[in-house]
Parts: sequence; structure tokens; C-alpha cells
Amino acid sequence: MFHWFEQRPFFFAVLVFLFVSFAGIVEVIPDFAKQSRPSVGTKPYSVLELAGRQVYIKDSCNACHSQLIRPFKSETDRYGMYSLSGEYAYDRPFLWGSKRTGPDLMRVGNYRTTDWHENHMFEPSAVVPGSIMPAYKHQFTNKADLDTAYAEAYTVKTVFATPYDQDLNGDGKIDVELGDYATAIEKAKEDAKAIAAGMKNEAIKDAVANGQIPEIVALIAYLNSLK
Repeated sequence: MFHWFEQRPFFFAVLVFLFVSFAGIVEVIPDFAKQSRPSVGTKPYSVLELAGRQVYIKDSCNACHSQLIRPFKSETDRYGMYSLSGEYAYDRPFLWGSKRTGPDLMRVGNYRTTDWHENHMFEPSAVVPGSIMPAYKHQFTNKADLDTAYAEAYTVKTVFATPYDQDLNGDGKIDVELGDYATAIEKAKEDAKAIAAGMKNEAIKDAVANGQIPEIVALIAYLNSLK
């Protein structure tokens, strides 16, 4: 049989292609399925973080910043561990980006602080000399949309089985509490107070203390979650 294939190069090439393709599928598919599962420590976004993610999308941050660290030394030296597919398990939509006018933000929560983000978003060039990033001062007065954020969380929980209100680490504690609408909004306000505590802007602190959440607070919550 193999002697017949050896005398017919075209059919021999087809046979080799089929064998290599089958071997590739056997090798790749199981690992791909494994890597597509949520990475250890990955958890759904809180309502406040989702509200901040919506601000991130609305103000087109993803047009200039990627969230995808490639497995090259030049990338990992600057941004940290390269991205794993399972880290995006709860991202809808993905914010990989296709252009880097500014740095990648996949792990910005590991090296930037709430205070840094506050100053940078208000006046980027004052923090990073020569920066061409525009100021986002409107985020300090606009209010975050918690209602839409809750609706998104509730939708992905019920439609996509995103594991809210579950113990993902086996430590007996709920990792990301959602609950009903009132519980979720109250939790978002408590999370906002923790963010505002690290900020210097007194108007922001007063707004949060009164139950109002400016977009900047939600955005910082989202950026701090990127690790």
C-alpha cells in the first residue's frame, strides 16, 4: 500500500497532510479547551467594575490601549506575564485592542494606584510629561450607570452561567456577590467608598458619601481589577 503512495507524489502528499492534520488536532484541541477555561483566580466583574468597564468602552480607551500581552520578552519585561485565554473568560466583549497609542493595560492593576489614575485621568500630561492622551475631566462629574451594569451582570449570570454568588476557590466564601438589585447597588456603593478613600478630590469623596458614584470612581475600580 505504501509502495503505491510512494510512486504517486500527489497522493503521498495528501496522505502526509492528513496524518499531520490529525496529529495536530489531537495535540491542540485538548490544550486549547483547557486554556479556554477560566484561569485560577479569575472571577467575574463586580457591578462597580462593570460600570467602569462601560465607561472605558464609552470613552474609547480601547482605541488607544490594548489588553493583550504577547509572549515576547520585550512585552513581558514591560507589562508582566503574557496573557492567557482563560483570563478573558468573563469579558464580553473582549477588549484586546488592535492599536497601542498608549501602553497595554492588561495588568495595570499591578503597578498603578488609585491616586495615580485620579491624577492621570484629570490631567495626563501633568503625570506623564509629553503625553498626548486627552484629559477626561468629565468623568469627575458624570455619574456611573449602575443600573445598566447590574442588568449586564444579571444577564450574563442567567444566560451565560457566569458564576456570581458562588464559591470559586473552595474557601467557603462567595467570590463576587450579586444578589438582587438592591443588594448589588448597595455593594457597589460600598466598593465605591473604598476607591474614594484612596483619592484626594474632596468633591468625589462627598459625592460617594452621599451615594453618588462619579464615572472616575467606577473606571478606577475597573482598572484596579486588571491584574
